[in-house]
Amino acid sequence: MNILETTMAIKRSKEDLIFDIVNYIVLGLALIVVLYPLYFIVIASISNPDAVNNGAVWLKPVGVTWEGYRRIFQDSRIWLGYRNTIAYTVVGTLINISLTMMIAYPLSRKDFSGRGFLMMFLLITMYFNGGLIPTYLVVKKLHLVDNWWVMVILGAVSVYNVIIARTFLQNNIPDELYEAASIDGCSHFVFFIKIVLPLSKAIIAVLTLYYGIAHWNEFMRALIYLRDEKLYSLQIILRSILVQNMSQDQMMSDIDNLSEMERIGELIKYGVIIVASLPVLVLYPFLQKYFVQGVMIGSVKG
Repeated sequence: MNILETTMAIKRSKEDLIFDIVNYIVLGLALIVVLYPLYFIVIASISNPDAVNNGAVWLKPVGVTWEGYRRIFQDSRIWLGYRNTIAYTVVGTLINISLTMMIAYPLSRKDFSGRGFLMMFLLITMYFNGGLIPTYLVVKKLHLVDNWWVMVILGAVSVYNVIIARTFLQNNIPDELYEAASIDGCSHFVFFIKIVLPLSKAIIAVLTLYYGIAHWNEFMRALIYLRDEKLYSLQIILRSILVQNMSQDQMMSDIDNLSEMERIGELIKYGVIIVASLPVLVLYPFLQKYFVQGVMIGSVKG
């Protein structure tokens, strides 16, 4: 009898079965609480607005209509927001990963003089900062207000992610590897480019996920520093539609009836939430394992 058969042959106690049942019930309820609001937004975005307002929509769509999505995708602001957000995410993530790995590598080296002081200096920034007004004045002095680069340069390094990357390099890149490479005349720069980075694909994937999602969801930075609508991110455009009711001016200019405008406006509000969240929702199931991996990597700090 192999190990698997032996394990299956072990009878589970009554307490174990009760524990499993309680776990399934609690986790099932938590899953419903988390997923139902998202499911409701999806079905409400394609349902008759009157049915939604009357509470008739809660398990399935009623009076299916795609009018909201049709008007959303006809609005050039949505495509402009997508273009800007994708650009901010791609360029910003590349800068984030480059700087994070270049900082984490020397901090992971035991022979790096002053790494303790530098690490303490970085940790202080996690608890204290200059505040909104001084930061705004610095950004303005650098001529980054209403500038494309403010979205990718400001906050380019996360100290938490530096700690994760440093911990990974300490645990997975042994000192003996550099010693062997240095015998052949390999410098730290060449060692970092040709050996460290290829061996760090796992942590780079984690950092890409963390930084990428942060850039995609970035809202406050665009709200504070951007004035030109051509530079607006998707989240700012979403805010203008949901909060400032700008959909009535640009998406429903062909409707004269106020009641009809309110009905279509409800569809548009639900629809833009789905449109803005869809890329992340589609990618998340494929990238979920990297979230867990990132937590495990950062759980042990050397």
